[in-house]
Amino acid sequence: MNRREEQVVQEWDTASHEDFYAYYEQQSLSDKTMERFRLATDKLLWMAASTGPARTLDVLDIGCGAGAQSKFWLDKGHRYRGVDINRPLVELARRRAEQLGMDAGFDVGTATDLPVETASMDVCMLPELLEHVADWQGCLNEAARVLRPGGLIYISTSSKLCPIQQEFNLPLYSWYPGPLKRYFERRSLTDWPSVANYAKYPAVNWFSYYGLSRHLQSKGFRCLDRFDLIDGSRQGAAGKAVLGALRHSRLLRWLGHVTTPYTLVVAVKDGKASEPTHTAKPAVQSMSA
Repeated sequence: MNRREEQVVQEWDTASHEDFYAYYEQQSLSDKTMERFRLATDKLLWMAASTGPARTLDVLDIGCGAGAQSKFWLDKGHRYRGVDINRPLVELARRRAEQLGMDAGFDVGTATDLPVETASMDVCMLPELLEHVADWQGCLNEAARVLRPGGLIYISTSSKLCPIQQEFNLPLYSWYPGPLKRYFERRSLTDWPSVANYAKYPAVNWFSYYGLSRHLQSKGFRCLDRFDLIDGSRQGAAGKAVLGALRHSRLLRWLGHVTTPYTLVVAVKDGKASEPTHTAKPAVQSMSA
């Protein structure tokens, strides 16, 4: 463990409950998870091709967990680096990469203070992360800082619009009022850890595409949602008709977000955007965007 990782471990409790570790050790390699990562990689490569000439990309996976996404980027000839606050999962990612002979780098670090140089990355992935970071604005600022002009941020996170979610084992939790959410957040950290799958940092933020896109646009990003990212040329006549309706009707697009269990945003960094500054870390609280 290097000096920076030792500092992170001292400042944060990065150990895992054995059930939490076992869950992600297994889930990180499930067919469903791997297919989701493959699709995310394909969408981002499609987006990168539309923003510039073909090139080798530097990819940062923030909240990488066991590093399962690394395979898809490395197999296509790109450079991959993962950062996660959970030390046991980072060590698992390193072992797996070594066993497979993959040239991937993994660091223990926090999303609000990345151990990465400014303007050194082409893609920042934030998979299922923002909901767990109280200072989600600082997390996005850091991702923007390390991106080169024209770089991409990929965000998949909790949805405050859709009643279906996997963060808490409670029905319709996304729609609970803020005070009730904070009550269960406290319970999950004290006497009822199983309600949040034994997570040391349970979900405290709930987002919509609309709120996140407004925040990112104010920082100089151009944003796309899940419907913008569908390649219409691969759809049949019926699929093209449905996609066209979703893209041109605000009401249908909103209903599409309501019926989808997570929020998805891909944002492109404007080359003229100023670099954001670090922000102070607030106390843990429920936030909505």
